[in-house]
Amino acid sequence: MALYLVPTPIGNLEDITLRAIRILKEVNLILAEDTRTSGKLLKHLAVATPMRSYHMHNEHKVLNSIVQLLQNGESIALISDAGTPAISDPGFLLVRACAAAKIEVICLPGATAFVPALVVSGLPNEKFVFEGFLPVKKGRQTRLKLLAEETRTIVFYESPHKLLKTLNHFEAYFGAERQMSISREVSKLYEETLRGTVTTMIAHFETHKPKGEFVLVVAGKK
Repeated sequence: MALYLVPTPIGNLEDITLRAIRILKEVNLILAEDTRTSGKLLKHLAVATPMRSYHMHNEHKVLNSIVQLLQNGESIALISDAGTPAISDPGFLLVRACAAAKIEVICLPGATAFVPALVVSGLPNEKFVFEGFLPVKKGRQTRLKLLAEETRTIVFYESPHKLLKTLNHFEAYFGAERQMSISREVSKLYEETLRGTVTTMIAHFETHKPKGEFVLVVAGKK
């Protein structure tokens, strides 16, 4: 009886551990953020374990039934579309419920986008703050004002259609000359990392349409 959080590749399908594949084959059930997306990966890995949908829109409804399955002796793996579950993806509520019910929770090490992006950024990484996605509307300005005073390196996730908006907010709150790094499509075919000031990043993406998933690494305030 245990809940396993199993990281899945964020791009390159080779970025999954032998242990992760074994666990996915051994558990009684796999909870997947999107069964269609995960189904392709599981087929590639020759994993025939039954799947059930578990995502941000149904996690409150199915939480108790999953805990009940675990208490009945089932072993369950949680996966997201890509990367480590519960990092800017569903998972926290289930882990908290399992901890309260004294159910063992095991998180396997593996793929996550922000660690490679932070390491290659060239910015200090002995101490850093992971912010994930900024609030879309409510609380966004408050968060940016607070982070403007942060002295540690700050890591964000961003989608392509919101990238320029976020960069313009960085310019307004962090300053045009703040150093940053942007990594795109980590571990995928068109992976690239750009380094420079906030202003140079804005100029670049005003002439190069943002495509893919982005990790933004921003220097802390000096």
